[in-house]
Amino acid sequence: MSGGKGTGVLQSVERAMRVLDHIASAPGPVQAKHVARDLGLTLPTTYHLLTTLVTGGYLVHLADERAYALGHRVDDLARGLHRQIAAPPEVQRVASVVHREAQAASYYATLRDAEMIVAHVAECPAHPRIRILAVGFHEAPHATAFGKLMLATLPVDDREAVLEHTGVPAVTAGTVTDRGLLLRQLRQVRGTGLAVEVDEFQDGLSCMAAPVTDAAGRFVGAVAVSMPTTRLRSDRWSVERAVRLGAVRATRAVSLNTAARTGRLT
Repeated sequence: MSGGKGTGVLQSVERAMRVLDHIASAPGPVQAKHVARDLGLTLPTTYHLLTTLVTGGYLVHLADERAYALGHRVDDLARGLHRQIAAPPEVQRVASVVHREAQAASYYATLRDAEMIVAHVAECPAHPRIRILAVGFHEAPHATAFGKLMLATLPVDDREAVLEHTGVPAVTAGTVTDRGLLLRQLRQVRGTGLAVEVDEFQDGLSCMAAPVTDAAGRFVGAVAVSMPTTRLRSDRWSVERAVRLGAVRATRAVSLNTAARTGRLT
């Protein structure tokens, strides 16, 4: 197997991941010739990659349709991810308190390798989460409140690398897509210790987030809420109080959990 242009990436593995991603993003099963065409691969190479992924259980071959679809191992990976990112019980309890006090869907998002990923959601029928913000969500950091917190906290080079990778696409008509305006937003976030997005991620809904830090004061996550924009505007200060207090409680919970795991709890 050849390397990936001096980057340490195995080209065959990178191609297999591209195939898997491509089929995962398709609305239904995909034929090999379409995978080859869409990814610019030769048909023999495509069949080799597909066979490897089928053997591993990551894809299945649907003979009647002469096409490929996701296999059971993908679901196993998703469950494994959820286990690994699960918020500690103490943090989950904090999210439930914020949900009750703010009367809004509450989230705990954790920082993982320059990504903010939703690790826990507290919701109810009266105050449901934004549909797409399920456990495991990590996209559009420029358009989410907890994503803006991360971008505001990252060193400049790391932030630019993230934005170069994700871009700043318009998720809604209200999304801030101008880099200069986004940077001004991030300076404000750093100054206030609070991130707010209004109609940037979903029309008519807004989010607010406050940072969670570890015992050393390093940014490790965020407590956030989402609610109708009209409610955020009318109840801004009570919601902000609940979110800020929740972040303080979560910071304490994270520190205690880390101390307990490392045996430093006295």
